[in-house]
Amino acid sequence: MSERAAAGPGPGPLDGIADLDAARADRRGIPEAVYGPGKSVGQLVAIAAALRERPAGQVALFTRMDARRAEAVAEALPGALWDEQAGLLAWPGEVPAARGGLVVVACAGTSDIPVAREAWLTARYLGCRAELVVDVGVAGLHRVLARRTLLEQASVIVVVAGMDGALPSVVAGLVAAPVIAVPTSVGYGAAFEGMTALLAMLNACAPGVAVVNIDNGYGAGHLAAQIAHANLAPTDQ
Repeated sequence: MSERAAAGPGPGPLDGIADLDAARADRRGIPEAVYGPGKSVGQLVAIAAALRERPAGQVALFTRMDARRAEAVAEALPGALWDEQAGLLAWPGEVPAARGGLVVVACAGTSDIPVAREAWLTARYLGCRAELVVDVGVAGLHRVLARRTLLEQASVIVVVAGMDGALPSVVAGLVAAPVIAVPTSVGYGAAFEGMTALLAMLNACAPGVAVVNIDNGYGAGHLAAQIAHANLAPTDQ
């Protein structure tokens, strides 16, 4: 019997559009998400209709959703919630009960907030306790130091920064938790739409820093949730 058949009824092939991975939640603990750009409104609505057949309790996340796409999907998924800044649509809209370790998402500047919110909301909808800290960039080190107590409580920290991309190294030098660095495309010309921050983060002098792709808040939030869930106490499982 195939893995999909063993998983029982659920979303499967959508003619000419997608082949949804119904067994991913059982296999990996986190269900499949849907990337919005490049898909038509009709395709997204068809996918949303199929996701309604998921087993109860499985959250559906749509990333990088603009208003037109989000409104159409929300009609197909009553009760969905769309966060305009993050471009993230979640169904059901209620945040699930939190479990496991604390995820802290910290971003360097206000311009980094959309990517930071994508990471923060992803972690929350994947069942984590998560806190969002904004505007703690290295241009004013007192700001991140003022949040040190919260950072030290985290099981994992997502650090979002553009420009020189230095904040992950600073945070990783202060705490024991692993740091997931997210370069953003924020910055002037020599920032090269996030390449400068990406290379800086890959060359972080502090150990314990992992790096995801430019502007990939969803990927960072997903990885943070996996790490946080690994810190479940026996009574939480």
